[in-house]
Amino acid sequence: MAKRPPAANPALDADTAVGLLKKLSTKHDFSNLKRFGIVSNKAFGVSMANIQKVAKPLGRNHALAEALWKTGWYEARMLASLVDEPEKVTRAQMDRWCKDFDNWGICDTVCFTLFDRTPHAFAKVTKWSASKEEFVKRGAFALLASLALHDKRSADAAFLKTLPLIERAATDDRNFVKKGVSWALRGIGHRSPKLWAGAMALAGRLAESEDTTARWIGRDALKDLKRLA
Repeated sequence: MAKRPPAANPALDADTAVGLLKKLSTKHDFSNLKRFGIVSNKAFGVSMANIQKVAKPLGRNHALAEALWKTGWYEARMLASLVDEPEKVTRAQMDRWCKDFDNWGICDTVCFTLFDRTPHAFAKVTKWSASKEEFVKRGAFALLASLALHDKRSADAAFLKTLPLIERAATDDRNFVKKGVSWALRGIGHRSPKLWAGAMALAGRLAESEDTTARWIGRDALKDLKRLA
């Protein structure tokens, strides 16, 4: 009987991947982090194109993704979102990773490339939308916006149920939260005529609000959604 090959060592693979990322870093890409408002205590400065190049030969590997995330490096965590297996992502993992979000880049990328493909996505939108943490709350609406774009199976009703979450969050004046809320509202409005009508109605109410942030979100969404009329 042939011997089974030795099990892969995710930690070793993660170390190798981190080494590749470090070699691909440039001063230009590092300066771009600050330029685009991405704040991280552990970053090399690697372009997304180069992170994707590292990801391609790695394929999908849940254990490797977890090992990469644990390194704490910004680029390694971006890579983790590209190699993880959505069907193996647990609710607990989503909460754990979300608590580590410390900038919009990692928040949006994880939601856009991984979390929106899990069966737990809508439940996390609801849970995280009530968070007091800026990037956890941003995660709720980045995830909702990603679902609006990528989820081809959910009915309109699933998205209509999230409009009250958007309305409740519309007075949060923190920059990354309010932009995430607007993104989600606009994304929902792009899905179907029924959702467009619901998003337009909510955007109209927000645009007339006495709250400055709600007005900004409403007007931002209206400007985009009116083009679909």
